[in-house]
This record gives sequence, C-alpha cells and structure tokens, in this order.
Amino acid sequence: MSLFLFGGIALVAAVFYFRMKSASQPTVSPQEAADAAVNGTAVIIDVREAPEWNGGVAAPAFLLALSDLKGARSAWGPVLEKNRDKRLLLYCQAGMRAGMAAALLASEGFKAENMGGYPQWVKSGLPVRTP
Repeated sequence: MSLFLFGGIALVAAVFYFRMKSASQPTVSPQEAADAAVNGTAVIIDVREAPEWNGGVAAPAFLLALSDLKGARSAWGPVLEKNRDKRLLLYCQAGMRAGMAAALLASEGFKAENMGGYPQWVKSGLPVRTP
C-alpha cells in the first residue's frame, strides 16, 4: 500500500515539475516580441513586482505585476480589455512567473506567450528604460 502511495505522489510531483518547467520555457524571442509590438499585433508586459522594475524594463513594456493579475487586477483589467485581440508577450526575471501568467491568461482565452526573462531582452540589445 505504501509503495502504491509513494508511486502516486512521485507521479503527481513529476507531472507538476514538467508542467512548470515547460511553462517557464520562452515561446517567443525578444526580437520577435519587439517586432510584434512595433507592428501593433502584440503588447509586451513585464510581470515582475514593482521593486524589480527599478533595475530597468523593456522600453515598450506595460508594467503589470503578477500579484495584481492573481488579485484585484486593478492595473491589468484596462490593459486586458483594450488588448483582448492582441498577443500578450510576457516576461519576468527568468521566465517562470511569465510562464505562469501566460498559462493563466491562456486559460481565460487570451493569446498569451512567455518571452522569458529581462536579461534576454537586454542581451538582445533592445531598448530599455527606467520607470
């Protein structure tokens, strides 16, 4: 019985691990995101928390914390309403939170994608700003 229980727990843990790992994998490059934002087919969203923005953000990004997406959506609501038909290209520091946000938004019918972490944007030489 305990072997069966252990096997079940291991299976659930493995599924959770691989689901989270795949959600954290970027599906769009920083350059592709920048191009889509310029041509008006997408918006870029930084889902990091406000203190993290002090180190710089992608120049065209909306600054919408993941905590607000999971909570009241006071900042997210108007952006989602206005951009319902566009691709929502999300990033954070390393891609994990962006993946979680993309999965949540996709489950609500949005075209949300994970573009990874802010360091990849910077490495690509794309414009940044300090809020």
